Amino acid sequence: MAGKGRIIFHIDMNSFYASVEMAYDPSLRGKPLAVAGNVKERKGIVVTCSYEARARGVKTTMPVWQAKRFCPELIVVPPNFDRYRSSSKEMFSILRQYTDLVEPVSIDEGYMDITDTPYRSRAYETAKEIQERLQKELLLPSSIGIAPNKFLAKMASDMKKPLGITILRKRELPAVLWPLPIEEMYGIGTKTAEKIKTLGITTIGDLAKGDEHALKALLGINGPRLKEKANGIHHAEVDPERIYEFKSVGNSSTLSHDSTDEDELFGVFERLALSVSERLQRKEVMACRLFIMIRYADWKTVTRSKTLNNPIDQKKDILNAAMQLFEKHWNQKPVRLLGITGTELVEKEQAYKQLDLFTFKEDAKDEPIYQMMNQLNEKYGANLIRKGATLKKEESKTKGTSFNRDFFQDEKKS
Repeated sequence: MAGKGRIIFHIDMNSFYASVEMAYDPSLRGKPLAVAGNVKERKGIVVTCSYEARARGVKTTMPVWQAKRFCPELIVVPPNFDRYRSSSKEMFSILRQYTDLVEPVSIDEGYMDITDTPYRSRAYETAKEIQERLQKELLLPSSIGIAPNKFLAKMASDMKKPLGITILRKRELPAVLWPLPIEEMYGIGTKTAEKIKTLGITTIGDLAKGDEHALKALLGINGPRLKEKANGIHHAEVDPERIYEFKSVGNSSTLSHDSTDEDELFGVFERLALSVSERLQRKEVMACRLFIMIRYADWKTVTRSKTLNNPIDQKKDILNAAMQLFEKHWNQKPVRLLGITGTELVEKEQAYKQLDLFTFKEDAKDEPIYQMMNQLNEKYGANLIRKGATLKKEESKTKGTSFNRDFFQDEKKS
């Protein structure tokens, strides 16, 4: 790639969890494989699957029993996140041998900026070398997008899977990018696509030529930004300081007076749990670990954490976990501030649930309810219906402050 523009790679590992399992156990290679929770009881959810399984109709988030119907010979293994983290570190270690400008965005994907490196003049060959090294040294397949900015690099890496390398130049957008349906544009989800279509926009090309004022009226500041991306404009730099593992969602609330009233303190936790739940669901992530903070009248602050059996995003689950920690660690002295934070976040699509014999009946009972709620909310708007509650205007915003990740540096495990 010639010219003075930046040269950005987006590296996307193909079917990462399943690929790691096949690297660990070569006998699994070439077979339909799924990673899912509680494989013995067939009640887990597919976290990811091999391309052989996908060819048989198996999909991410599909229940194991359903996946087995599509593919009776499907091999199902439980997740091993320590193994995946280890492979991820090795993957990023290889990328950093080419440039210091490497930005992880998840456990299995990241950006590289090779503009100011000796590899600039041989971008495609360098991408091919990286792809071959990942395959040879780690036994892991990948797809790589090459473009003048992060957005186009991400779009490019999605165009050829598995083991693809795609160069996407701005001058190629009318022929390559613009004909694609609006749903295929990175950063546009189902609900946003539905809104945009009300303006008569159905392709990325339509968005590129769309009326900026109408887009802003419909989507706020995000409207013009999406139009810029559709035209291949994206100024975000590759940020090596970004550490995705430290993402968290949390809120704290200072009481109007120091309190030992258990009902009052429970009410504060209930409001915080609602706030954290709504924010997790908006971000489409779930928490694998929960922290609470207790600040006493003398300003002494303690934090305690709990690793959860299953990823959670529902208010009742967050509240239950928080109250268990609070009841165990509260010293009965007056409280000034309370806080809840969910950490070790996983994308909802990748979250798995290990159901045991004691929880399966309850979870199975709730599943149709949640499906119905999600369908209605998807059709008529978020938060139209919530299980066990009617949304009130005053509930929609919980006062509090977001936790800073530095707060957890000296945290103690429960």
